[in-house]
Amino acid sequence: MKILALESSTEFCSVALDLEGQSFDREEYAERRHSEILLPMVQGLLSEAELNLQQIDAIAFGAGPGSFTGLRIACGVAQGLAYATGLPVLGISTLEAVAQQSGKQKIIVALDARMNEIYHAAYSRYTNPHLKILSEPILCSAAQAPLLEGDDWIGCGSGFELYAQQLSERYQEQLSSIIPGFHPRAKDIAQLAALKSASDHSFTDPMNATPIYLRNKVALKEKER
Repeated sequence: MKILALESSTEFCSVALDLEGQSFDREEYAERRHSEILLPMVQGLLSEAELNLQQIDAIAFGAGPGSFTGLRIACGVAQGLAYATGLPVLGISTLEAVAQQSGKQKIIVALDARMNEIYHAAYSRYTNPHLKILSEPILCSAAQAPLLEGDDWIGCGSGFELYAQQLSERYQEQLSSIIPGFHPRAKDIAQLAALKSASDHSFTDPMNATPIYLRNKVALKEKER
C-alpha cells in the first residue's frame, strides 16, 4: 500500500511516503509557514519518488494533539487531496508517532501543550510491532502526569525537555532514561498508518477526518498568567 503522510502539529513540517517498505521523507523547520510550504513539500516528494497522487492508495496525517493551527492545516490539506483523488484518509495520534519513533518497548510521551501543561500518553511495544496504549492521551500538568506501573520506562517528547525535573520526580526510579530531540514526524505517521491498514483497515472517508485537540482553550487570560 502506498501511503502519503503529512505532519504539521509543531514548529516542524514534514511529509513522507511509505511504499510498502521503501520510504521517502522531507522535513523543514517551518515556524509559522506550514500553510505555505506543505503542498510544495508534497509535490517535491512525489516528484522525487516519481509518483503522482493518482498512484497513492491513501493519505495519513498527524491528527494531534498539538498546535491548533498546525493540526487544521494538516487535516485540511489531507482532506483536500483526498477529495480531489477519491482517496481514503487516516488521522494518527502525534503522541503515538513519537512513541513509534523511539523504537523502545515502554514509552512515556509528553509533548509541550503550552500554558504550563503537557499532552501525555504511555505505550508498550513487546513482540508485537503495534503499540498498545497503557495510558490514554490527556492534557495535564507535569506534576499531575498519570502514575504508571512497572519500571524501565523511556521518556521522550518536548514535555520531558521542558519539565524534566517535574516528570523525573513524578516517575522517579520508574524512568530508565529520557531521550531528547523527539517530535512528531510524517515518517512515523506513515509507518503507523501502514501497520493499522494491514490489521484493521482503519482508513475512512475524508469527511470523517478530524483533529485531536484535547484542549478547548488556546490561551491564558491575563489574570491567569
